[in-house]
Amino acid sequence: MSKDKKDIAVIAVSGGMDSCVTAAIAGLNFELAFAHINYGQRTEKRELKSFNDIADFYNVDKRLVIDYTHLAKIGGSSLTDKNIEVTKADLANKEIPTSYVPFRNANILSACVSWAEVLNAKAVFIGAVYEDSSGYPDCRPSFFEAFEKMIVEGTKPSTKIKIETPIINFSKAEIVKKGIQLGAPLNLTWSCYQNEEEACGICDSCALRLRGFQIAGVDDPIKYAARPVYI
Repeated sequence: MSKDKKDIAVIAVSGGMDSCVTAAIAGLNFELAFAHINYGQRTEKRELKSFNDIADFYNVDKRLVIDYTHLAKIGGSSLTDKNIEVTKADLANKEIPTSYVPFRNANILSACVSWAEVLNAKAVFIGAVYEDSSGYPDCRPSFFEAFEKMIVEGTKPSTKIKIETPIINFSKAEIVKKGIQLGAPLNLTWSCYQNEEEACGICDSCALRLRGFQIAGVDDPIKYAARPVYI
C-alpha cells in the first residue's frame, strides 16, 4: 500500500446525527465504506435517504444496504412493531425504553464485520453513545469490547478489525459541537423515531437531539412539528 492510500473503515450509518459525526471522524484517517441496515423501522425510507445524502456529501463509493427483515419479524420494539406505541420522551427515565430493538447493534456489527473482512478493512466505526443515550444495553462500552474479542475468535487469523466508538462518551451537545467543528452535514441527518416528513420533536431520539442543540446554543437545521425546550 502506498503512503498516500488510506486503510478502509466500514462505518455503520443509520442516517442519524451520531453516525454522521462518527463518519466525519473516521474520514480524517480512513477511506470510508458506508453500511446501512433496513430492519423494518418506522422511518426506514427517511433514514435510507439520509444515508445516501450523507454518502453523497462525503463522495463514498463503497455503499452497502442490507435488509434485516428478521428484526421486524421478531418485533419487541416500538420501532418495528406498530402495535407498540412510540412513547413520549422522558429524559429522566432510567428504564430501557420501548424503542430498544433487541440486540440490534450485534446484528449491525455482524454485517459490518463480514463486509470489513471482505474489503480488508481495518476498522468498523459505529456511532454508539452511552452517557447521553436512551439507556440501551448494546450501547455500553463493555459490549463493544466483548464484540471485538468475538471478531478475533470468528474471523481469519490474518484479519485485524478494530471496533471504533469515537463518540461513546460524548454528550449530545458535544456531538453537535464536534459535528460543526468537522463540517459534518447535520442538516442531512434524521433522528426521529416516528415521522418521515417533519421530525416529531417529542420522541426520545428527537428530545435527546434537540436538548443537545439547545445546550450547544445552536439551531437544529432540520424541520420539526414541535420544538419543546428540553433544558
